[in-house]
Amino acid sequence: MQALVGIIFHFIGGFASGSFYMPYKKVKGWSWESFWIVGGLFSWLIVPPLAAYLTIPGFMDVIRGSSSQVLGSTYLMGLLWGIGGLTYGLGVRYLGVSLGSSIILGLCSVFGALVPSVYYYFNPTNGKDTIADLIGTTWGRFVLLGLVVCVVGIVICGKAGALKDKELRGVKTDASGSEFKLTTGLIVAVVSGVLSACFSFGIEAGSSMGVMANNAWKAANPGHGEFLFRNNVIFVVILWGGLTTNFIWCMLLNYRNKSFGNYTDTKQPLLRNYLLSALGGTTWFLQFFFYGMGESKLGNGASSWILHMSFIILVANMWGIVLKEWKNVSSKTTATIIAGIITIIVSILLVGFGNSLK
Repeated sequence: MQALVGIIFHFIGGFASGSFYMPYKKVKGWSWESFWIVGGLFSWLIVPPLAAYLTIPGFMDVIRGSSSQVLGSTYLMGLLWGIGGLTYGLGVRYLGVSLGSSIILGLCSVFGALVPSVYYYFNPTNGKDTIADLIGTTWGRFVLLGLVVCVVGIVICGKAGALKDKELRGVKTDASGSEFKLTTGLIVAVVSGVLSACFSFGIEAGSSMGVMANNAWKAANPGHGEFLFRNNVIFVVILWGGLTTNFIWCMLLNYRNKSFGNYTDTKQPLLRNYLLSALGGTTWFLQFFFYGMGESKLGNGASSWILHMSFIILVANMWGIVLKEWKNVSSKTTATIIAGIITIIVSILLVGFGNSLK
């Protein structure tokens, strides 16, 4: 039952992440960097401490009580992840929600799931599964099989993208209005996928803060199990790093593109744009709010990360179909992207089954 509840939480988080870009598509008359940073202020600065305040009494005491090494390494992972998150937006811009999310999050899934388990093999930590646990147990092998199947699904989605590029060659936008640029998009997507995994590393780097929050809650609530919201305090510090990277880059783009006027341009629907950006940013943060809840139930970083990424890829591809990003392509291309989605669904089932055996 714990595994099922955890999977449901990861699905909700995945739905939030796979859907957050939808409000941004409705913003009118603003440059990308303008709506990205307005939404980002909600994603990284406003909503995370609010969530921590509502769920963790004295969360700032936990942060103040942590060592500079823990805070510094967690913040650094946030900085690196911020570059991945920044290029995620560009990847979606150039490849579309469906293909861009599949490639970026697929790479993120691989690196985010395997690197921490390798790290804990050489630095054993109580409660953390190692690569040896994954290889040497039946449940672990199902999790790894799910990861492999997920990668296969990503390759199939990439094939669909190549077919789409061939069929739409010479067309600057697809039916959804996305600027389809395969080569540029793929380069950005690879960078984003690798660096986005740093969020997973940041959670591990700041895990002692989660332990402090968990112990305090268990002392105040004996006999009630593990604290569902313990990771919220970690997210605050990671996202400070993400905000730093994204804020600097968006301000540079505002300067270069002379788009500072977007924020006060009364010729555009300002209130609507701000509200849509706020909605997109808040929806983005909800992915990790529910990710933390899911991991608290599953108790396994690798499985949680794979499930989270797989659900995001699944939802993003569904949105890609709804937004007609695959309109005007052949039935072969459509069948290929559907095959990729089905393969990713199978990977989710395998990881879920593996956790049920644990």
